[in-house]
Amino acid sequence: MMKYLQNLGKSLMLPVAVLPAAAILMGIGYAIDSEGWGSGNPFAAFFIGAGSSILDFIPILFAVGVGIGMTKEKDGPSALSALVGYLVITKLLSPESVANLQQIPLEEVNLAFNGIKNVFIGILSGGISAALYNRYSQVKLPDALAFFSGKRLVPILTAAVMLVVSLVMLFVWPFIYTALVSFGEFISGLGALGAGLYGFFNRILIPTGLHHALNNVFWFDVAGINDIKNFWSGEGELGITGRYQAGFFPVMMFGLPAAALAMYHTAKTKRKKQAASLLLAGGLAAFLTGVTEPIEFAFMFLAPVLFFVHAILTGISLAIAAMFEWTAGFGFSAGLIDFVLSSQLPLANKPYMLIVQGLVFAVIYYFIFRFLIVKLNLKTPGREDDDVADEQIVQSGSKDRFGVMAETIYSALGGDDNVVSVDHCATRLRVEVKDMDVVDQNKIKTTGVPGINVVGAHNIQVIVGPQVQAVADEVKKIRKN
Repeated sequence: MMKYLQNLGKSLMLPVAVLPAAAILMGIGYAIDSEGWGSGNPFAAFFIGAGSSILDFIPILFAVGVGIGMTKEKDGPSALSALVGYLVITKLLSPESVANLQQIPLEEVNLAFNGIKNVFIGILSGGISAALYNRYSQVKLPDALAFFSGKRLVPILTAAVMLVVSLVMLFVWPFIYTALVSFGEFISGLGALGAGLYGFFNRILIPTGLHHALNNVFWFDVAGINDIKNFWSGEGELGITGRYQAGFFPVMMFGLPAAALAMYHTAKTKRKKQAASLLLAGGLAAFLTGVTEPIEFAFMFLAPVLFFVHAILTGISLAIAAMFEWTAGFGFSAGLIDFVLSSQLPLANKPYMLIVQGLVFAVIYYFIFRFLIVKLNLKTPGREDDDVADEQIVQSGSKDRFGVMAETIYSALGGDDNVVSVDHCATRLRVEVKDMDVVDQNKIKTTGVPGINVVGAHNIQVIVGPQVQAVADEVKKIRKN
């Protein structure tokens, strides 16, 4: 079950990765026409329309993303099947269709069906289609029906299964929708405290990958909050819309880079250079793009007490920003790029105060991390025991550094004899192995990766960072040879 949920979390990153494009387009459009939102300038209308075309169809992006990401082969027909499933259920459960099915006036249809085109339904459609693809994409039908064998069979099966799912959801969806809305309203009703609780659980769930599921409730239209879309489209309340995004900026742009500096300053002298290369890259990624996993995984398992403190500080940051109604938003994550793009939007409220808050949090992060690392003798980067190799793997021969990293990591995982499958998400290699005892974690660490996460008896994650796809591609080349 945990592996399934982790794969789901990884799959959700595919549609999320599209959102920066919407943010950039909307940001450019609003910069051109900051008052009329395109009504007074055709160029602004062009960019804003292009950005909203992505935001308005987020549920479909999630259906397709999950449909691809949850399949073993990552093949195109799985995406088509997911789209078919989504179209079937959203058409059958549209208010007009429900009114006809239940033989009641349109105005008496449960309000839950007005929100049937949402991320939850997209994820459900993608998950069902992926399961059918994994199970039936290799089925061979009799000669008379051979044309519909294999991958062509999956969209047909998906449509049939979604008919049954739609019938069930006709009765179940109002209860699910009410529960999701109630949960979102409960947290929203707590105001700044609710934002703080969300921020804490957002971080604490990262090792499991389940923070993506939590984010969907607050960032997208699962429970009616839809914080990201409403902020970028200007459909919300000044100082309120964006509260589930704003507090991340002080942490990601300032807090975590300051934590990286503290880890560098406390590293052993002979390992400072090695620690610097890792922490500098992680700090820059966090500041510019809001990608924090290279830093977080550098201490998450080596010093879990620091990660718990980090989760608490994140919650406090979101609570403070929400309390003072300072807001900014992001399309991907809370880095400088998204901050600049969002700071001129109508619902951005005193975003410069997030910079002030960030500077304060930088000081807090630095001194708390430095104190705890020294006081508790925590094994953060550069402070590992001597059984971990001192030197990183360097580029050699004709291979670039990603090729060298891939060879070393794959060898340390046990090579062809032990590796069952290799996949990747935004920052991690996700590997299934036959025997975890064969894996040489110390050898993997010599490549300079930020961290390693063992998930169960047969699954291990190697946290590489934003360049993970380059390493994953090299690993797959090795597996083909």
